[in-house]
Amino acid sequence: MDTKTDPKRKSAKPAPKSRDERLKAALRANLQRRKAQARARHASDESDGKDE
Repeated sequence: MDTKTDPKRKSAKPAPKSRDERLKAALRANLQRRKAQARARHASDESDGKDE
Protein backbone atom coordinates (compact mmCIF):
# COMPACT_ATOMS: atom_id res chain seq x y z
CA MET A 1 0.00 0.00 0.00
CA ASP A 2 1.70 3.11 -1.23
CA THR A 3 -0.16 6.27 -0.15
CA LYS A 4 2.33 8.69 -1.65
CA THR A 5 1.38 10.43 -4.86
CA ASP A 6 3.62 11.65 -7.61
CA PRO A 7 3.84 15.48 -7.31
CA LYS A 8 4.05 15.78 -11.09
CA ARG A 9 0.57 14.29 -11.42
CA LYS A 10 -1.11 16.70 -8.98
CA SER A 11 -1.50 19.52 -11.48
CA ALA A 12 -5.07 20.08 -12.60
CA LYS A 13 -4.10 20.84 -16.20
CA PRO A 14 -1.61 18.82 -18.21
CA ALA A 15 1.49 20.78 -19.17
CA PRO A 16 1.43 22.19 -22.71
CA LYS A 17 3.56 20.09 -25.00
CA SER A 18 5.14 22.51 -27.43
CA ARG A 19 7.14 25.66 -26.86
CA ASP A 20 4.50 27.73 -28.65
CA GLU A 21 1.76 26.40 -26.38
CA ARG A 22 3.85 27.19 -23.29
CA LEU A 23 4.48 30.71 -24.54
CA LYS A 24 0.80 31.26 -25.35
CA ALA A 25 -0.19 30.07 -21.88
CA ALA A 26 2.41 32.30 -20.22
CA LEU A 27 1.34 35.34 -22.24
CA ARG A 28 -2.32 34.69 -21.48
CA ALA A 29 -1.62 34.39 -17.74
CA ASN A 30 0.49 37.55 -17.80
CA LEU A 31 -2.23 39.49 -19.61
CA GLN A 32 -4.88 38.35 -17.14
CA ARG A 33 -2.66 39.33 -14.21
CA ARG A 34 -1.98 42.78 -15.70
CA LYS A 35 -5.69 43.35 -16.36
CA ALA A 36 -6.53 42.40 -12.77
CA GLN A 37 -3.88 44.81 -11.48
CA ALA A 38 -5.21 47.60 -13.69
CA ARG A 39 -8.78 46.97 -12.48
CA ALA A 40 -7.60 47.06 -8.86
CA ARG A 41 -5.74 50.33 -9.43
CA HIS A 42 -8.75 51.84 -11.18
CA ALA A 43 -11.07 50.79 -8.35
CA SER A 44 -8.77 52.25 -5.71
CA ASP A 45 -8.47 55.51 -7.70
CA GLU A 46 -12.25 55.83 -7.82
CA SER A 47 -12.63 55.18 -4.10
CA ASP A 48 -9.90 57.74 -3.29
CA GLY A 49 -11.72 60.42 -5.30
CA LYS A 50 -15.04 59.83 -3.53
CA ASP A 51 -13.57 60.43 -0.06
CA GLU A 52 -12.77 64.06 -0.74
